[in-house]
Amino acid sequence: MALASRLLSRSTRQLCAGQVVLRPEHAIPVRSFAKGAAAPTALKGDQVLKDIFYEVKNKLETAIGVLRKEKITIDPEDPAAVSEYAKVMNSVRQKANLLSESQIIKFNIEVETHEIPDARTYLLKLKEMRVKRGLIDEQGIEDLQMAALDKVEKEIKKPLMRNDKKGIALLTAEFDKINQKLGIRKEDLPKYEEQLELKIAKAQLEELKKDALEAMETQKKR
Repeated sequence: MALASRLLSRSTRQLCAGQVVLRPEHAIPVRSFAKGAAAPTALKGDQVLKDIFYEVKNKLETAIGVLRKEKITIDPEDPAAVSEYAKVMNSVRQKANLLSESQIIKFNIEVETHEIPDARTYLLKLKEMRVKRGLIDEQGIEDLQMAALDKVEKEIKKPLMRNDKKGIALLTAEFDKINQKLGIRKEDLPKYEEQLELKIAKAQLEELKKDALEAMETQKKR
């Protein structure tokens, strides 16, 4: 029973951590803090915190309620188990009104890169974020993008800034060539998002398996 509760807690944390504060209605622009801007008087701090607390509470209760009814096979090496786990997590997100992993990544990118002025630092930040999430660049796209950036900067004879429309257009054209070479099409984005969800589901199952093994070892020692 203790093991089941521990795994349920882990699954719920994986779903809900950071979800509510990421939602646009609660997000406070980083730029506002940088400039020392005062919070709008209409949004009183205490009430905002109360609203967030109750929203988190409701989402957690909904997520836990769904997870208690589902059967999860903790086998990250079994594609069927990974697929089923991903479906369960997707069901929980829909019922608890949580962001998908793709939406979280997109929002994090916007938040963490909006003040980066140049293209090179931007791409390096994306790589850093990918590594932190445990995602693998299987096709070596980042190296190809960096090579494309080197080519563009050599052509324009200066570092490429993100507000340089002509330079960014050149880089975008190079990225399009990379996508075409790798067979990546915009219309296939839903498929890529699904593949991403499966990769993240597998990583989460690996964490759950690790927790389960640690819990069993603890029980043996007792």
